[in-house]
Amino acid sequence: MHLGEDLITLGLLFVAAYGLGRLAKLIGLPSIPVYMIVGLLASPNTTWIPINFESHYLELIAVFGLILLLFNLGLEFDQDEFFANAGKLLVSGGSYVVINMGVGLIFGFMVGWGTREALIIAGMTATSSSAIVTKLLIELGRLPNRETPMILGVTVIEDMFIAIYLAIVSVVLSGETELWPMIGKLAIAFTFLVVMFTVARWGGRWVSTLFKTKDDELFTILFFGLAMMFGGLGEVLGVTDAIGAFLIGLVLGATRYHAKIEQIAVPLRDVFAAFFFVNFGLSMDIGAFPDVVLPVAIAVVMTVVLNILAGQFVAWLNGMGPQQGINTTVILQNRGEFALILATLSLSAGLDPRIQPFAGLYVLVMSIMGPILAANSEKIGAVILRSSRRRPPPRPRERSSEAIALVEAATRGDVAPQDGPSVKDSAPARDNRESAAANGVVDPRSEEPSVEVVRTAPVDVIDDFDAGDGTVVGGRASELERLARQAMAQSDHEPTTDRETDS
Repeated sequence: MHLGEDLITLGLLFVAAYGLGRLAKLIGLPSIPVYMIVGLLASPNTTWIPINFESHYLELIAVFGLILLLFNLGLEFDQDEFFANAGKLLVSGGSYVVINMGVGLIFGFMVGWGTREALIIAGMTATSSSAIVTKLLIELGRLPNRETPMILGVTVIEDMFIAIYLAIVSVVLSGETELWPMIGKLAIAFTFLVVMFTVARWGGRWVSTLFKTKDDELFTILFFGLAMMFGGLGEVLGVTDAIGAFLIGLVLGATRYHAKIEQIAVPLRDVFAAFFFVNFGLSMDIGAFPDVVLPVAIAVVMTVVLNILAGQFVAWLNGMGPQQGINTTVILQNRGEFALILATLSLSAGLDPRIQPFAGLYVLVMSIMGPILAANSEKIGAVILRSSRRRPPPRPRERSSEAIALVEAATRGDVAPQDGPSVKDSAPARDNRESAAANGVVDPRSEEPSVEVVRTAPVDVIDDFDAGDGTVVGGRASELERLARQAMAQSDHEPTTDRETDS
């Protein structure tokens, strides 16, 4: 077997993916669309570049990528977080999934490609890409944000939904039409789910004994072998290799070796997932895109609108504001690996061939648009929320001479008592007191205790005397502010501030 030319071609593809990936990182794009574009450029269905590479060479390696994607998804599933906040997570994440899945299913039927195709389309449009979501939260520095635990909670529920959804889809894709055989397959699928979830919840200590080795090579071989074995077991049981890999990842994520497995598995996932995405691009036919442009455009608009509604609703449920809702929307609207996995499963099941170009173009658009919007969500929120709260500008008003004099005095930092109101000691007042004292008349004010006089630091001039503006210096600035408010209220009965407050 002579594979030299094919290996050179494959190496060139991945070097090209590296170069395009570096460029994509400059504008904040993830690697998924880059790998797909590289595969599309080298596809035998296109003639853009002379490289021609058959996708069947990569099929087995691409299956490894699919299995490791789902394996890592199960590995990262936080059981403690789920069971500790099950009620809140089910309400928040469940409402998000129900909104997107329900409307997505209606859209799938409206496309008119078939019932099974409608179920697949609904799954594609209903679930976020956990890989893109996680990377965006890290790269954009959003981990400390208030909405981040809520976003991660939604992804946890989505992972649960994926497990149940795949169990149902596996039976639907099998082509079984008889009632009792369908019920039997569903029973097998859900029994597999229940058993694996039970082992993950209560059998972590027992499973951990399998990994008692200090040899990293043997350690890696063991969990990789388990991922492949349970992927195959899922296929044999009729629940797909994806769900088998997800469930064994869930079990190994409950062991005390979770961190070590993840440390080794993530680089493996990234390498094999690159093969999966490149292979998907190789299998796409750009000539089929015109047939799905309209459904994809509708799906993109639908996804954005639904995520705006769902994001704001979930933020409201968790007691957060509109900006947190916007941040949630732009992060969770990203679609990626799961849509492509569903397309791959549907292709092997003989569904409508338009599913594949639909999924490819839909993921390309969403995985490019999503990160760009996510990177600018704060700016988008500032524009939207400012315009929605903007008040009409106040009419010009004249300030009294007293208010102006008080502001100028505060700015100059004139003498003032450290405690109590300011005392304006004019020359005529001093002359009157000295004359009264010479004639034996006691001024009652002279009996008041002496007040230490200090020079305060100048206070910045402010247009509106609001309690939130500037720093109050001693007692004088506070009194000046009070007097200025009174003077301005007398000259103009309008509110003293037109500054917007951020809810």
